Amino acid sequence: QVQLVESGGGLVQPGGSLRLSCAASGATFGDYGMSWYRQAPGKERELVASITSAGSTSYADSVKGRFTISRDNAKNTVLLQMNRLKPEDTALYLCNAVYSVSMLKYTYWGLGTQVTVSS
Repeated sequence: QVQLVESGGGLVQPGGSLRLSCAASGATFGDYGMSWYRQAPGKERELVASITSAGSTSYADSVKGRFTISRDNAKNTVLLQMNRLKPEDTALYLCNAVYSVSMLKYTYWGLGTQVTVSS
């Protein structure tokens, strides 16, 4: 079983920055693909950024060039550095971990941390 706990959210002005952290426990962290999703009330959950076990990254077009995902396997942590934030970035940000073996896929979610971008 994997437990994920997010932190680092808060209120920030447009153009500002935040760094989100996701701390993982209960698994071999380096074997999991990690992602950040976001979700606002009444909207579908959106994939923001992902990083594979090998360190390859991908981003949604809406955040490319502004957000950076990274991982520190020694600390069992994945980070999301968010720069030049916009009001449309406001959402609950959730950490996700995935492990695939054979025909099975295991997925885990944190409870999320709130990011609000407003003047």
